[in-house]
Amino acid sequence: MLQIGLKAVDKPEQLSQALQVLALLTVLSLAPAILVLVTSFVRIVVVLSFTRSALATQQVPPNQVLVGLALILTFFVMAPTWSDVDAHAIGPYLSGDLGLHEALKYSETAVRRFMLRQTRGKDLALFSGLAGVDLKPEEEAPTRVVIPAFVISELKTAFEIGFVIFLPFLVVDMVVASTLMSMGMLMLPPMMISLPFKVLLFVLADGWHLIARSLVSGFR
Repeated sequence: MLQIGLKAVDKPEQLSQALQVLALLTVLSLAPAILVLVTSFVRIVVVLSFTRSALATQQVPPNQVLVGLALILTFFVMAPTWSDVDAHAIGPYLSGDLGLHEALKYSETAVRRFMLRQTRGKDLALFSGLAGVDLKPEEEAPTRVVIPAFVISELKTAFEIGFVIFLPFLVVDMVVASTLMSMGMLMLPPMMISLPFKVLLFVLADGWHLIARSLVSGFR
């Protein structure tokens, strides 16, 4: 018979181990939020959403496909960081050569290195000023400063890429709209006419290849 319950703690070491397990379970429950905020997922999913909006294809590709593609590209981009964490933190911890605190500390350091490479100094200075901490050197900035600075840096970069993606499709919309007006076809929706031309332009330019390449290379 399987019994689930709490036993009395006789030694301080047992209490420490129980708290470590509780902390680990808490981290696992927050894993989706951590994945979104401290990896390349934010930039990738925003750019893919901009691409679909620029094409004006409504729900094509569907949200499940966009999120799945964003996750796959995130795993690809983060693979070197996660391999480093696995080799120097998770592996030694599972083999008993490294304590939980040391493993978590190394994992945090590895992820912070990735975030700091993508974070603008202006954003770091903003949150360091709000937190009242010194940023000399930047590598020693506390994690509570690095994470929000990284997120808004990623959002800015994603919006810049989205603007560039929108431009050629905006030109197509303007050409189609002006053509219909010159022909006196005011009752015909320009969006319906421009949609196949935008899809054709995207296919001829091999758009998904270009976007995936630019997204991945932007993290190198």
